[in-house]
Amino acid sequence: MSLRNQLRIMVVDDMSTSRGLITQALDDFGIRQVESATDGHAALKKIATWPVHLVISDMNMPGMNGLQLLHALRNAPATRKVGFLLITGKVERDIIEMGKKLGMNNFIPKPFRPDDLRNAVEAIVGRL
Repeated sequence: MSLRNQLRIMVVDDMSTSRGLITQALDDFGIRQVESATDGHAALKKIATWPVHLVISDMNMPGMNGLQLLHALRNAPATRKVGFLLITGKVERDIIEMGKKLGMNNFIPKPFRPDDLRNAVEAIVGRL
């Protein structure tokens, strides 16, 4: 079974258009096991019952931003090693540095092309 058939990904973004673009790109790559959540709290709830290999999260969301979600994932034994890809419209040095300190695996700026997403995901999980 290929990696793309086994890979389980959680897409977290409060904007339905962004979630749709990401999930459509993943589908185009052949990744079928994708769930989505509108915020960090909902993502953590879903991950508790549907463990994932990778979380792709927007930075700016109400309630819990991407870095807060990353922090929560890294502080729970069950999700400590989950891959984390941050997508942000604001590529600010302090956000990226904090993400790296918290254990972010990769990031891409918005807007992104599907190839950018694929390369960022492959850098974390391996060739699809």
